[in-house]
Amino acid sequence: MTSSLSTDLVLILPEIILAAGAMALLVLGAFRGEGSAGLVRFGAFGLLIAVLILTACAGTGEKVLGFNDMLVVDGFGSFMKVLVLIGALVAIPMSVDFFRRAATDRFEYPVLILLATVGMMLMISANDLITLYVGLELQSLALYVLAAFLRDDVRSTEAGLKYFVLGALSSGMLLYGCSLIYGFSGTTNFTDLAAGIASLEGQGAGIGLVVGIVFLVAGLAFKVSAVPFHMWTPDVYEGSPTPVTAFFAAAPKVAAMALFLRALTVPFGEIAAQWQQIIIFVSIASMLLGAFAAIGQTNMKRLLAYSSIGHVGYALVGLAAGGEEGIRGVLVYMAIYLVMTLGTFGVLLVMRKDGKAVETIQDFAGLGRSHPWLAFVMAAFMFSLAGIPPLAGFFAKFYVFISAIEQGLYVLSVIGMLASVVSAFYYLRVVKIMYFDAPEGAPLELPFPLASRVVVGVTGFLTVLYFVVPAPLVTAAGAAAKTLLP
Repeated sequence: MTSSLSTDLVLILPEIILAAGAMALLVLGAFRGEGSAGLVRFGAFGLLIAVLILTACAGTGEKVLGFNDMLVVDGFGSFMKVLVLIGALVAIPMSVDFFRRAATDRFEYPVLILLATVGMMLMISANDLITLYVGLELQSLALYVLAAFLRDDVRSTEAGLKYFVLGALSSGMLLYGCSLIYGFSGTTNFTDLAAGIASLEGQGAGIGLVVGIVFLVAGLAFKVSAVPFHMWTPDVYEGSPTPVTAFFAAAPKVAAMALFLRALTVPFGEIAAQWQQIIIFVSIASMLLGAFAAIGQTNMKRLLAYSSIGHVGYALVGLAAGGEEGIRGVLVYMAIYLVMTLGTFGVLLVMRKDGKAVETIQDFAGLGRSHPWLAFVMAAFMFSLAGIPPLAGFFAKFYVFISAIEQGLYVLSVIGMLASVVSAFYYLRVVKIMYFDAPEGAPLELPFPLASRVVVGVTGFLTVLYFVVPAPLVTAAGAAAKTLLP
């Protein structure tokens, strides 16, 4: 499909606006100095809102290819980009109070968020292995710096270094997989790969191509922190500044899952049987490790890290199931996961004792007596993450498990449900500590930051009352899933 340069540029107008805006804000911050953080943050927030509106309005569902078929814009991409932009949008105001108290309120933070978001949007629209890698690295380079944003904090610099070293390893595996795929197929384009595999007429792919897919999956599994490529997650989540951890757990996870779906479903959909077993193994391993490894955790951020590994496993159940129903289940899951995660980290960010951010689970002791509304919302998030009805988290798991059962993946579904029961233990332990343990240490500092309160209130409302009107999200996810499939 041929297209003019002007048509191609219009196709990626949201990404161009974000990239140009990030460069402009970087120059503004450099010229104005340290006092420019507020102005740059306001500009970044405005840019994200504008791009969010533009992306949501452009989500017509029609599949349009550009830049010699290296980029694709469709309903699936628009749906996932909206989720990513919401995650980035929330990450900026949630960070203000934290960085001001840490005396590191710098203009670079919102600029890095914007650049990471540009990379994520390119990842979601990738229709070629080269575009996939460029978007992935643009996102990753910004995230490495964000993890180490508190330069004088040993834990933060250690988190950035660990993330960088392991990220470089995963990029090497991903590139090796891409080179094998190119070597055995002669193309890096998803559409051409799909056509080439379809021409084999059921013969299946050669061993070289399958090995390439395995390495590709390994590289992508690192980005979503799926087992056995999860080792960076607990340390990076614990060491990074809490607003950065909230961003890590939300937007990049959604973008990487979107890339996972597109990179396997579009070019290799015809040989799904040859990679489905890998996804089933990764899904089961992630669910089980997320369920059991979090039991002994005392740090809330480490607990949420293992929780996120488990949730990636549940989302991959939908990918293993495949088809329109499976993809729809993943999209619904990621949307609800985004809301629950942002809300949980919002609660963490409003809680401070003795001038320090609260991080241990025991710091929640007595919260039900001292701040009943905050304890209620946190309990709702914990129950929802555990998948207890009628909260939003239950419906997220319901859709992925139903899609797996319809495809005959009964063992995978049963293991997922059992893992969900085990994981309920550590979520309910937080609720027990809030309502039944006596308060410890100093009381929480007041007043709570406004931005975090708004985030907690909105996400809590959506989590508790999702069951009242579930149809819009399911319908939108279903329409987006249709555009991904040929």
